[in-house]
Amino acid sequence: MVRVREAGRHGLLTYKGPEAIGKYKDREELEVEVSDPHKMGEMLARLDFVPKFRYEKFRAEYCRPGEAGAAMLDETPIGVYLELEGTPGWIDRNARRLGFAESDYSTASYLGLYADYCRTHGLRVTNMTFSVKNAPH
Repeated sequence: MVRVREAGRHGLLTYKGPEAIGKYKDREELEVEVSDPHKMGEMLARLDFVPKFRYEKFRAEYCRPGEAGAAMLDETPIGVYLELEGTPGWIDRNARRLGFAESDYSTASYLGLYADYCRTHGLRVTNMTFSVKNAPH
């Protein structure tokens, strides 16, 4: 998968390799900053890449000095999600500290979460954006 992330005027082009899913989601990611995410999207379109899914989120990232892991809190149109990114041991320790059990873990993508939300609410799967028609009730 190739993704163009836009944050204001800054952009990030990401290649995501195949998922190795188990208890944790693991996949190769290669990223490079792009100065013009809109132009990057145009370039991909000219190379016959077509957008599959567009989603919006607001992310707050939290780290502890000296630790190689991060907690990301994502506010999306369908709810708020916590992502823990680090080694398996770091994830397990911090999940427990935050009151989560392994049974709470999910490796679902935002496309998968959104598709489930749409099925549950009788909506057509389109793009997960902050618009009135996609907002939870």
